[in-house]
Amino acid sequence: MINLVWLVPFLPLLGFLINGLGRRYLSKSQVSITGSGVILAAFAVSVLIFLDVRQPGFQAQEVPLFDFISAGTLQIPFAFRVDQLSALFLLIITGVGSLIHIYSATYMHDESKEGFARYFAYLNLFVFSMLILVLGANYVMMFIGWEGVGLCSYLLIGFWFKNTAFNNAAKKAFIMNRIGDLGFLLGIFFMIMQFGSVSFPEVFEKAAALGLNNGTVAAIALLLFVGAMGKSAQIPLYTWLPDAMAGPTPVSALIHAATMVTAGIYMVARSNVLYTLVPHIQSVVAIIGLATALLAASIALKQNDIKKVLAYSTVSQLGYMFLALGVGAYTAAVFHVMTHAFFKALLFLGSGSVIHAMGGEQDIRKMGGLKKYLPTTHWTFLVGCLAISGIPGLSGFFSKDEILAHTFAHSKVLYVLGLLGALMTAFYMFRLYYITFCGKFRGTHEQEHHLHESSAAMTLPLVILAILSIVGGYIGLPEVLGAPHWLAAYLSPVFAPSAPFAEAHHLQHSTEWMLMGLSTVLVIVFILLARRQYVRYEDSGRENTGLAKVLENKWYVDELYDAVIVKPLGMLSRFFQDALEKGGIDRLVNGIGRGVQWGSQQARRVQSGQVGFYIFAMVIGIIVLFVIGLLL
Repeated sequence: MINLVWLVPFLPLLGFLINGLGRRYLSKSQVSITGSGVILAAFAVSVLIFLDVRQPGFQAQEVPLFDFISAGTLQIPFAFRVDQLSALFLLIITGVGSLIHIYSATYMHDESKEGFARYFAYLNLFVFSMLILVLGANYVMMFIGWEGVGLCSYLLIGFWFKNTAFNNAAKKAFIMNRIGDLGFLLGIFFMIMQFGSVSFPEVFEKAAALGLNNGTVAAIALLLFVGAMGKSAQIPLYTWLPDAMAGPTPVSALIHAATMVTAGIYMVARSNVLYTLVPHIQSVVAIIGLATALLAASIALKQNDIKKVLAYSTVSQLGYMFLALGVGAYTAAVFHVMTHAFFKALLFLGSGSVIHAMGGEQDIRKMGGLKKYLPTTHWTFLVGCLAISGIPGLSGFFSKDEILAHTFAHSKVLYVLGLLGALMTAFYMFRLYYITFCGKFRGTHEQEHHLHESSAAMTLPLVILAILSIVGGYIGLPEVLGAPHWLAAYLSPVFAPSAPFAEAHHLQHSTEWMLMGLSTVLVIVFILLARRQYVRYEDSGRENTGLAKVLENKWYVDELYDAVIVKPLGMLSRFFQDALEKGGIDRLVNGIGRGVQWGSQQARRVQSGQVGFYIFAMVIGIIVLFVIGLLL
């Protein structure tokens, strides 16, 4: 099956072409069947590839398709790399992606026929780009997919392009990603200059030969991380992601759960050898990841838009993944990518079901008491909240506990701060849950009259994701339970090359039990605090003050960027427009035009039509030539 890996990205590309070119002719049912069917087919092929990859003794394979770039000694083939890491990401992308496609068929049904087809075409192209990113056998292939998901996110965030605010959100995402992408591109150029190759095995082998703390490797690793900061929304390039909520809710689930935002995690995990060789850059990754986790969690505490809470939650969880990468826990980071894909897709699709029932309302202060109207949505959403909070037995507990355990072994200070972020997560998620589903309904009578559970096409993906959010963590049981960590064993061939350079950390079983017990007890305490404060929530209508107002306004980071970057750039561009463009370049060009026009007007006076004047001019010319000849 490995040689058929090209089918996995080709099928979504085929869906994009069919729906895109046939958008005026295909019915909505034909569009949804095509759009969802190609992703399901890609998932089926991915499962078969995964079964091949997990066979004992499997060696990573490259499947070349054609020669892509050939310049002197630099050879860059268009090839796919199939190994344990790429096979796992194929399952996550196509599996969760297929559920989101099925959900979208009902959620987007009110769109026009052409708009519906356009939406599914963009969605298929997004999945195609993400698959190219994770399957690429070299950094240039990865960059092609990287740019593809950036383009598709722009198209999907601004899908309702008649709304100016949505267009601005799409542009913001596109521009901020370009900043990060420049770092990634410079990293690739530096790699070519230093190593003469962009192939993963060759780059890692030549980097390892340079030894620990080499400046060249550090520069490449830092530049690649700048790219990851943009795509995976880390400080300071995180503000685009909450604004990306302007797109349809299934798009938010696709971008924030299984695909685009995990691209940076995938890249750093794939480049594990480079980062292990430069521990000081690893520390930068860990600190930025932790700072992002805490900042985003604090903002989520006071947001009232149901999707904004989940968006800042995503930024926070991505911070945890980078914290894991920064302390060398690559398996834990990938583990959390997988579990996060399940419960965050569940939460976003659950919020979409709520918004659908509320007639488009997203303010949780105008909800309340929805559990009796939306029973399936309520129970599945609750499972998602429990999972992301890290309640024992659910997937989020195992992955988050593993990250915190590795962090504790690496640095006690980072652990305490990481635990604080986990407690804030539990509090803001159950604040969201209690305000939305408990207490009395606070919306209008018209909204209450139309409240109903979503159709099976929307609730079935919720149920499947809820089950995965419960059982998904059992592939990575902690060592203290005496069970094998299947995921660590599975991914060991990918992360083994960095092992000789890694700092060994091991915790006593008693310490592991203590850490698990401490985090569990504190999480439950914070959930109970949220219940006490919000289970009978009533909107007082009072404005927040002090720190609460700062958190509600997102620490005024957007305003800071606007004042420090956007407005000065606007003033500078207006200066250049007025002084340089209009006063200099335009005046010069227009002056040349006016000069030519004046000169031609003067020159045409010579053409008088009088033969005597022409003879006179000819005689003068002969005399001038005669004088010049004498003088020279």
